[in-house]
Amino acid sequence: MKRCAPLLLSFFLLMGCASTSAPAGARNAAGTQSISVPTPAPTPSPDVVQETDAPDAPAPSPAAPHAVVLPAPVGNVVEIKEKLFIAQTNDIYLNAEDYLGKTLRYEGFFDEYVDEFTGNVYRLVLRNGPGCCGYDQTAGFEVVWDKDYPTLNDWVEATGVLETYDEDGASYLRVRLASLNVLDVRGAEYVEN
Repeated sequence: MKRCAPLLLSFFLLMGCASTSAPAGARNAAGTQSISVPTPAPTPSPDVVQETDAPDAPAPSPAAPHAVVLPAPVGNVVEIKEKLFIAQTNDIYLNAEDYLGKTLRYEGFFDEYVDEFTGNVYRLVLRNGPGCCGYDQTAGFEVVWDKDYPTLNDWVEATGVLETYDEDGASYLRVRLASLNVLDVRGAEYVEN
């Protein structure tokens, strides 16, 4: 747990700095956890009919009128995009059972963390996110595979299966990589949602 404390603390700080947020562990009317992310109100068009896979999906609560409820993933590949990077990664940590065994694909910078007590090296693909005092937190996942890793701070696309592993009596999430490609063009290193 000692080695993941900085990463977990980052996620909790990210969630705690929002001006309006649901209480930790809050559940929507369907009984599933949701993450509230401020989004602009859509402009309705009389010519467009919006269809949804879940016709009885609960409406956002009055406390969060522009909340986005992230549905459980459908299919085997979950793309984590820049626009909702923090919301999606937090949803995966909060609802891991919905994502275990799914393939995640996302971009970020490659980093390493060395546990000062054990000397273990943990590899991560991350993006910077806002903290309480500016951009001072990260979001992403630990990654593992049997091939060479890129240089620190290389911009990469990580693709692999989300799994859990146990260490020192605690369970952790990580992505077992199928590919880790260094990209020439960097995406948004700093993300807000």
